[in-house]
Amino acid sequence: MNETRHSADARMVYVTCPDIDTARRIASAVVEHFEAACVNIVPGLESVYRWQGQIEIDSELLLLIKTRAEQLPAIQARVAALHPDDVPELVAVPLVEGSAAYLDWLDEQTRPQ
Repeated sequence: MNETRHSADARMVYVTCPDIDTARRIASAVVEHFEAACVNIVPGLESVYRWQGQIEIDSELLLLIKTRAEQLPAIQARVAALHPDDVPELVAVPLVEGSAAYLDWLDEQTRPQ
């Protein structure tokens, strides 16, 4: 049986991207700079939203960024610098519990070597 533990620090950050190049650029940058342990790029997302008074429907990709709370400011700055949208979606939620080994790995990978 896998051991689980509670985490006060781990976060899942959701970021939508308009294309694969943007998604890969952001994902690579946050992992390279130890701001995230892992980023999943999920294709096939369709978003419906209101922008400047109009209903928009766009195909997008979703980034699932696994990180720690203290890395959120750096991730926000990097997304702002690399994302083409005026208001990129960036939402972070706490990871309350998870595999102890995975959470330990996440912690290790988000601290500069």
